[in-house]
Amino acid sequence: MSKKRVKTTRRRGQNQKKSTGRAIFKWMFAAFLKLSILGAVFFAVVLIYVDGQVREKFEGKRWALPAKVYARPLELYPGQSISIQDLREELTGLGYRFVNAAQGPGNVEVANNRVRVLTRGFDFPDGAEPQRRLMLEFSGERLQRVHDEARNEHLPLVRMEPIQIGGIYPHSNEDRDLIRIEEAPPFLKEALLVVEDRDYYSHHGVSIKGISRALWVNIQAGRFVQGGSTLTQQLIKNFYLTSERTLSRKLLELPMALVMDFRYEKDEILEAYLNEVYLGQSGTRAVHGFGLASQFYFSRPVTELELHQVALLVAMVKGPSFYDPRRNPERAMQRRNLVLSMLRDHGYISDSQFQEVAALPLGIAQARSLHKGAYPAYLDLVRRQLRKDYRDEDLSSEGLLIFTALDPLVQSRADQSMVTVLNDLEKRHGARGKDLQGAMVVTDPQTGEVLAVVGGKDTRYEGFNRGLDAVRPIGSLGKPAVFLAALEQGYTLASVLQDTPINMRLPNGDVWSPQNFDRQTYGNVLMHRALARSLNLSTVNLGMAIGLPKVVDVLKRLGVERDIQLFPSMLLGAQGMAPIEVAEMYQTFASNGFRMPLRSIRMVTTADGEELSRYPFQLRQQVDAAYVHLIQYAMQEVAREGTARSIYQRLPTSLNVAGKTGTSSDQRDSWFAGYTGNRLAVVWVGRDDNSQLPFTSTGGALPVWIEFMARDKPEPLVAARPSGIEYVWIDEETGLRSDPLCQGSRQLPFITGSAPQVSVDCGQHPSVNTPTPVEPSSGWLRNWLR
Repeated sequence: MSKKRVKTTRRRGQNQKKSTGRAIFKWMFAAFLKLSILGAVFFAVVLIYVDGQVREKFEGKRWALPAKVYARPLELYPGQSISIQDLREELTGLGYRFVNAAQGPGNVEVANNRVRVLTRGFDFPDGAEPQRRLMLEFSGERLQRVHDEARNEHLPLVRMEPIQIGGIYPHSNEDRDLIRIEEAPPFLKEALLVVEDRDYYSHHGVSIKGISRALWVNIQAGRFVQGGSTLTQQLIKNFYLTSERTLSRKLLELPMALVMDFRYEKDEILEAYLNEVYLGQSGTRAVHGFGLASQFYFSRPVTELELHQVALLVAMVKGPSFYDPRRNPERAMQRRNLVLSMLRDHGYISDSQFQEVAALPLGIAQARSLHKGAYPAYLDLVRRQLRKDYRDEDLSSEGLLIFTALDPLVQSRADQSMVTVLNDLEKRHGARGKDLQGAMVVTDPQTGEVLAVVGGKDTRYEGFNRGLDAVRPIGSLGKPAVFLAALEQGYTLASVLQDTPINMRLPNGDVWSPQNFDRQTYGNVLMHRALARSLNLSTVNLGMAIGLPKVVDVLKRLGVERDIQLFPSMLLGAQGMAPIEVAEMYQTFASNGFRMPLRSIRMVTTADGEELSRYPFQLRQQVDAAYVHLIQYAMQEVAREGTARSIYQRLPTSLNVAGKTGTSSDQRDSWFAGYTGNRLAVVWVGRDDNSQLPFTSTGGALPVWIEFMARDKPEPLVAARPSGIEYVWIDEETGLRSDPLCQGSRQLPFITGSAPQVSVDCGQHPSVNTPTPVEPSSGWLRNWLR
């Protein structure tokens, strides 16, 4: 009986255990099923999220593309004043290579007076300029013939592609030149895949083999030292994630890579990688993509890269800073040759090719030879003018194309002139010549285009732009406006002015007693001589006689937009202006009284070349051309006989320079503004601390101006005599009519009917007559008016 109970109890216990086991199994199965469903739902949500993230950026706007800023294109035409050296400088800036036998685009061949250029072509907004095989024939410093050898025809005009001088960058400071995969040079794809991802075309965005290898290395090292990432994963990291080597980033990277590989073609992903990969740093600007890296390191388009250059860029993918060829050339060379050896080992190049290419130098372009970023002062002007019409985010993200008037040759001459003369002045004056600074603005007086801007002695410094922002007293540069106002009130160049002391009580009780620079007085002085000699007392007496409001009115019409205080000292240039403002004022003198707003931009287009805005030539007559003609005569006298007469010690007298010197109070600022037929330049020299200079305008700014013009070789100033102008012989002593045979006589221009009627008696004519005006007879007058 008892045995039977024991068996029954055991059986019940076993049944209970089975029942409990089944319950646990059911619970675990249910839990697993629920977790699986939740996991599937979670994974689906993650995939949907990841898919959305990948598609949003990859199919939308992938990059904030900076605006590209271009210089003017060099136009080549028969009869053009340009030397082979000028052409060489321009082509070097464009990254052309000088070779013994030109074979492809970007090659130049020079032989005596002939230059063969294989151009690259360019899509201008007004039409495409095709690739050409040009033969250019020179005679001295003039281009004689332009011949297209491929088409066997002479050409009247050819435009070279414009130099890209900079950009307007997004807040990320990333820069890139986008390329298409079909534009990749030979061996770029092969080298990249051999080094970074050999199974790229066979895996699905993630390489299990690579991950396993990296996992083993990391376990051995006890930390993350290798990622095992495919190119797709690297693109995901750069596009969407951070560069941190963490497990969480890696876990997110994997599904995104799988989705990207599923969604898009391999070549499309690879093209994005070519444009995204980080390849170096240019100051604060990050260099992304092979297109920009090609320009940054070799100063040539990516399509023209050679095998050893491709290998170097691919070598840098692993560590752009570590393998920087400018800072670490030996390390970069070793890494480059490793890439070349991998190409050889995988059969892409032969051993003989490897041996030949591995022996080549790195061939990196010198950083200061690159034109991109070499014009900070001019780009500053461009940005300021653009911001009047465009938002900052549009300028820095839409890839706009901005075509400017900057002339790289003129800018280079301006830069070199400023540096050369300031260095010479510092050596000549020793301690008193330390810390000199300067600025220059160069324009085309015929169009109002700004051709060059120098912002300081360090011409590549991106800080304070003295050409636009150094507001300093202009000194005697303002005197032509005073004399022009007097001419409009009936004075003539032969009017007798009083160069006598003047004492003026100011509203605050102070007495203002101006003096001439040499502290002498000259009594009666003819008006044209007072301007040529820059006499302060004559100018003040004249300005007070006609009234300060009349002078301010002329300054405003000449182009001065800032407020001008009606103080007597403004007659001697106490008013502060920046060099760009002075250039605006003198532009009106140079253009015969037409106000011509200065402009640096010609056109803005979209990235596809669609025109957005054009900045056309504008002008408005502000001063009668006859009065400007009189002032131009007097300003030419400044250069021939007056304070700027040192000009013709170096420059040809046929230039007919018109200009004015200027020195501010206490000799703190040295100025010169002057122009020829096709160049107007304003130069300022001084110190940032406003301390006194060891020279005047003739010892500082004028030598810079002369140096620039000697390098630039401008055209002479030639003018048509306006209607209503007559030339009359005048006695220099009295301002009365004279005769060409009389001693001390000279020809002066007058508004018709305003010349003196009384003649001086020098034994040639009676004392009163009204002789007929004669044609200008002196040599420089005939040259000016021809």
